[in-house]
Amino acid sequence: MIPIRNTAGERLDVSFHNAEKSDCLVILGHGLTGNKDRSLLVELADALAENGWPCLRITYSGNGESEGAFTESNITKEVADLSAIIDQVGSGKRIAYIGHSMGGAVGALFAARDERVKIMVSLAGMVYTADFVKREFGDIIPDEGLMWDEPGCTLSKAYVEDLEEIGDTLAAAKEIRIPWLLIHGSADDIIPPRDSEDLFKVLRRPSALLEIEGAGHSFENHYSKLTVSISDWLEKYF
Repeated sequence: MIPIRNTAGERLDVSFHNAEKSDCLVILGHGLTGNKDRSLLVELADALAENGWPCLRITYSGNGESEGAFTESNITKEVADLSAIIDQVGSGKRIAYIGHSMGGAVGALFAARDERVKIMVSLAGMVYTADFVKREFGDIIPDEGLMWDEPGCTLSKAYVEDLEEIGDTLAAAKEIRIPWLLIHGSADDIIPPRDSEDLFKVLRRPSALLEIEGAGHSFENHYSKLTVSISDWLEKYF
């Protein structure tokens, strides 16, 4: 695959899983401090490709092996990254987007303004962006402290201001008219199930909310259920 770059010229790290449904492309986006090689995305892409769905795992700029500064990463920039990716690899294809955590917020804001995504799945999707920043990082000084004490993951002022300005994704979601599956774990301690529950209340149909009992934020030990649920959703609406 040719190098993919965003509008700033930064190379974005991606991995492609080829499969028989060549007119489709399922794009998988990660969450905060993540990248395309998190086990959730790898396992899911492998399984979906085995079921015939070509998948593209992406790493947003400033994260993982993608170019760019982590301190410049935020939801708004990742929405632009997703647009650039679809510009370069999505021509003539039906696009599905699967977003985990903050990647779910990216998908919501993107799909509200761009009709190229035809179906969506949110995995523990972030909805209340301002609440998230206050809850998780309210005691950290921007541009000084780290997110969850992870090396290299400085909490930037640009990130805080972006998520505060967005506030939540509910207004954007009300305008989306594509099939949308929400999946959340009942034991998620990063993004509470309430985010998906409240989002589901404002969605147009067809949409569905699946809560997986006992699953945490990254759905460890529940990958097979995710695969079945997402594959069924794709088969039905894609």
